[in-house]
Amino acid sequence: MRVTVTKEVFGKTRGGKRVDLFTLTNKQGLCAKITNYGTIITELRVPDRDGRLGNIVLGFDNLRQYLGGNPSYLGCTVGRVANRTAKGRFQLDGKKYRLAVNNGPHHLHGGLSGFDKVVWSAEIVQGRDAAVAFTYLSRNGEEGYPGNLDVTVLMTLTNGDELRIDYTATTDRAAPVNLTNHSYFNLAGRGNVLGHELKLAANAYTPVDATSIPTGKLVPVVGAPFDFTRRKPIGRDFTRLTGKPIGYDHNFVLKGQGKRLKACATVYERTTGRVMEVRTTEPGVQVYTGNWLDGTQCGHGGNYYTQHSGLCLETQHFPDSLHHPRFPSIILRPGQTYTQTTIYKFSTR
Repeated sequence: MRVTVTKEVFGKTRGGKRVDLFTLTNKQGLCAKITNYGTIITELRVPDRDGRLGNIVLGFDNLRQYLGGNPSYLGCTVGRVANRTAKGRFQLDGKKYRLAVNNGPHHLHGGLSGFDKVVWSAEIVQGRDAAVAFTYLSRNGEEGYPGNLDVTVLMTLTNGDELRIDYTATTDRAAPVNLTNHSYFNLAGRGNVLGHELKLAANAYTPVDATSIPTGKLVPVVGAPFDFTRRKPIGRDFTRLTGKPIGYDHNFVLKGQGKRLKACATVYERTTGRVMEVRTTEPGVQVYTGNWLDGTQCGHGGNYYTQHSGLCLETQHFPDSLHHPRFPSIILRPGQTYTQTTIYKFSTR
């Protein structure tokens, strides 16, 4: 097969703006479908151990469903700041800012109209791999954030069977930035992910209060249900968790924090033999097991997404970093460039 990138009309927004769907195919036939509405990964088709291609991400068949709100953030880029910011408030360089509040008393994933709900500009990138560059200019004051933030998300399906996401951003005023992708993975293509086996390169996690805001502590995972230093089924220790609804929605502190690419996670699904290895430049990963999926969203193939239908591995800086000076900083200043790279590599056993 040959590397291809095609573009087709996916629909129009309620305001009449055209939205496109890009289909990226590599030499082995792996396929990723991405729309410039929210830079959402709508499908990702990879082979099982018998060579049969199957979709492994949760998503919808049409734009109308995404425009309906996508309350679970299926497959999208989230920003300016992923995860939660307590009370939707922060102070920077002596000035107080108030953000849109959309998760109880808190700000979540960029606010009421974050990066997941805007139409990005898109350009096919010519090269040996299938790639599309998505760009968006977030204006000063958008959702309460300071500065004009110029963002690029480069999505590449490599011939090494990797989905690579490279993020860059610049600003004309000091501003917080913390971007990630919110894809829900299900390597079996259906059912729940509780039997998926997960290993994390993390010896600590950041515990949270009853509203999912970090306490500021970094706690070792050893002896706790958060210990994924050795591969284990995701649902094995659910009975030891105390949150409601049951499941993981926690940030894990990755080893070797820094700018270089490093191991983050490995996921294995026994029935199909699919393996997903994740590497990232980020210091943390939010592990979310689709606890709030309630069966009301009908996705690909008429499947209704029920609780624990997908696994999110949101590579990012820590939640609520703006209120915890000990956490890695998410402040970007003029003259600096924000960069983040996350790679998902697929194989079989």
